[in-house]
Amino acid sequence: MSNLKTWSLTMTSAAPMRTTDLASSLTRLGFRAVSQNLEDLLARAIKGRWPPHVLLEEVARLESHERTRRSMERRLRLCRIGRFKPMADFDWNWPAEIDRDVIERALTLEFVREARNLVLVGNNGLGKTMIGKNIAHAAVQAGYSVLFRTATDILEDLQCDSPELRRRKLRAYGHPALLCIDEVGYLSYDSNAADLLYQVINRRYEQRAVLVTTNKPFREWNQVFPNASCIVTLLDRLTHHADVTVIRGKSYRVRESEEEASARKKRS
Repeated sequence: MSNLKTWSLTMTSAAPMRTTDLASSLTRLGFRAVSQNLEDLLARAIKGRWPPHVLLEEVARLESHERTRRSMERRLRLCRIGRFKPMADFDWNWPAEIDRDVIERALTLEFVREARNLVLVGNNGLGKTMIGKNIAHAAVQAGYSVLFRTATDILEDLQCDSPELRRRKLRAYGHPALLCIDEVGYLSYDSNAADLLYQVINRRYEQRAVLVTTNKPFREWNQVFPNASCIVTLLDRLTHHADVTVIRGKSYRVRESEEEASARKKRS
């Protein structure tokens, strides 16, 4: 008797597994989506008289969809973008100056694919972080690994006593396809912080994309990192393969505060 016939007789004579036991077995094997939808899946298969290959195709489709969803959730969690408004809510007419073409091109993730950098320069409240978070979110959706951190978070994380621990952390910041460093210039740091930021930028130089938002023009970065000898080299690495775009205008938050004050005045 052939192996196929032996397998067929064995499967025919085997006692059927209870649905609950089958669901548990599928869960242990990692088939979570199928396990959670087992009764519905079997009901549809029976009603539709699916041949075995159709059932297997549906199993593969369910698992693929579920694993893609879980991967997205995990990468968004690790990215730590947080809450943000979508670009559909961005008022392009509010800034006095903004290069829309550069930003919309960045949203296509061209600079990530090319391992280039993007630097958004502008006063507080003009939407730099909003733009950065939308780009980061688009990159996660496209399957890229992304980290979104403030400059303060990164520099505080790297301020550790153990050289080996610092090296491991630097490797971690060098790994993702896109590293977003938000709010450079909002606080002042010592020269050691500049050295640490330089190491992050240098590790990614011509290898991985960096997105930076800053409220300081480059000529004022020596005020952010006073007495730091590496500022020129840091900026050289950051801007060598980069789109640097300046956003000018009045803060959105100031406008909103003025509108709210005006509304309250009309109601009183």
